[in-house]
Amino acid sequence: MSKAAQYRDARIFTAGAACGFLAGAFVVAVILWEFGGPMGVRPAGTGTGTGSVVVAPRTPTGGEGGKPPETRANADERPAATLGHDAPGTAVGGSLEPIAAGPEVSQELKARHLEVPVEGIGRDQLTRQFTDRRGEAREHEALDILAPRDTPVKAVEDGRVAKLFLSKAGGITVYQFDPSERYCYYYAHLERYAEGLKEGDRLTRGQVLGYVGTSGNAPKNTPHLHFAVFRLDDHKRWWEGTPLDPYDILR
Repeated sequence: MSKAAQYRDARIFTAGAACGFLAGAFVVAVILWEFGGPMGVRPAGTGTGTGSVVVAPRTPTGGEGGKPPETRANADERPAATLGHDAPGTAVGGSLEPIAAGPEVSQELKARHLEVPVEGIGRDQLTRQFTDRRGEAREHEALDILAPRDTPVKAVEDGRVAKLFLSKAGGITVYQFDPSERYCYYYAHLERYAEGLKEGDRLTRGQVLGYVGTSGNAPKNTPHLHFAVFRLDDHKRWWEGTPLDPYDILR
């Protein structure tokens, strides 16, 4: 074979090898991208293949799938990951930011002259506790009303029993919707319910719904009612809402 022919064949071989290498590299790159991108990590939002990193949807306050939380956010203790807040499920990130009652809300609810929920307690005996610290990462967002054990607890106004619930934090609790079902009243640490009380009952203002106690995480030597008020959103879920300061409303 002539030197010219040998040179030509060498060039063809080299070119073929280079093309083969490039084709192989391309195939490897495609495989890596399809199964997770460079180093097995695909940029967020580019797909859902194996190993991809996808931005997870925001978890609702009530837990996955909108289910009720394991612990009501405002039940004397706020779960570490989210308010929500020992009921069926644990509310995790994505909970509503608490706000104190604004002037318009305070005036609307104050105009109803709600009952003080513990029998024998006057308005002048109430103290502001909404921003008191409970642990390192949460505020009280409620009103504790001390009274002897078994003191009657009364509905602050007419409304519907949305939920009777037993939780690790709040103990024996009642969630009551107001007549418009735009607000929820929360009564916690009860000793027991009033006889015959059940979910769906229509309450009248001043009706006894339970008795002061120390159920849940309340100190066993300090009977009291943990009372909270929430502004509901359009979903009207009993375990969700924006906390309002009961002191502003009851005083």
